[in-house]
Amino acid sequence: MSERRVMIVAGEASGDIYGAQLASETARLSPNIRFFGIGGERMREAGVQTLVDSADMAVVGLVEVLRHFDVIAKAFLKLKRILLQTPPHLLVLIDYPGFNLRLARVARRSGVRVLYYISPQIWAWRQGRVHEIARLVDHMAVIFPFELPFYRNAGVAASFVGHPLYDLVAVEASRDQAAASFGLDPSRRILGLFPGSRRSEVQRLLPVIVQAAALLKQCYPDLQLVLPLASTLGSEDIAPHLPSDLPVTITRDRIHDLIRGCDAIISVSGTVTLEIALLGTPMVVIYKLSPLTYQLARRLVKVDNIALCNIVAGETVVRELIQDDASANGIAAEIGTILDDDAYAGTIRAKLATVRSRLGRGGAARNVARLILEMVEQS
Repeated sequence: MSERRVMIVAGEASGDIYGAQLASETARLSPNIRFFGIGGERMREAGVQTLVDSADMAVVGLVEVLRHFDVIAKAFLKLKRILLQTPPHLLVLIDYPGFNLRLARVARRSGVRVLYYISPQIWAWRQGRVHEIARLVDHMAVIFPFELPFYRNAGVAASFVGHPLYDLVAVEASRDQAAASFGLDPSRRILGLFPGSRRSEVQRLLPVIVQAAALLKQCYPDLQLVLPLASTLGSEDIAPHLPSDLPVTITRDRIHDLIRGCDAIISVSGTVTLEIALLGTPMVVIYKLSPLTYQLARRLVKVDNIALCNIVAGETVVRELIQDDASANGIAAEIGTILDDDAYAGTIRAKLATVRSRLGRGGAARNVARLILEMVEQS
């Protein structure tokens, strides 16, 4: 088979991870696929030619998107030009619906088939968009089993491929071994501070996370604080929010080992809550949006929970503190209960154990790679 060009778009840190996994699996099955598009460091390492860096695209909320409009618009026009002038054999979209569905319209005009991997969470809000997807997307590769009937009932060709985190989240080290590998003292309690992968999230949420950590440090003087830095962020993104008198260990590597080493975690809502759940570490999930974005979201969201781990579990396993509830005092109180009440923490761990069983049997990237090869052959 001669070389086949596949445009791939991953606009956020989690998409960069999944895109890299997908590119690697596709290369194992066929050396003739050349990926190019939007991605980050991990996708580049997997051989993807990134025309735009996903770090520049990772924003959330209406206000934040407006502030980054020029960057996003230039990226869109660059890919639109390619789709119209030198169409690839396939367009692979990973989440990032506001941008990707617009790009799918261009692909439809130019006759390029579209595979969507990691569904937009339209089952949670704006469910009417499923009809737009039915018009624009040739195949949905969904990662949650409950998404399959949702799409098929709307006439969308779909396959449940399993969740990519099933294969990515695997740690053999014990809690003490994992803690020691980061230079932490296993005999002392460890709190993870997970501020997200978007610069806008860090600016909005890291200050209150740090305030909560400072309160907890007063109550638990031996508490160790550790913060993972996403590939989409630099040290300059977090440094302004970390006071010099609050010691925090910062690391970029081995986030799953880090999760295993923590006794509790303060996490923003997002894919990372699934990673934490798969490793069984108790957490509190927080999120804040701009007031305008939040008011719009309240009217549109159709689910009871926002944390993916709670949505997959089908119940509120870990506490969610949203908007005004995400205060330093509220966060510190929940983490304090986790640290002090062994029965409470144990119940959380036991319920988190059900999450893995609901995410399939693994092999998601391999399953999607096979879909890519099938669709490329049909193009």
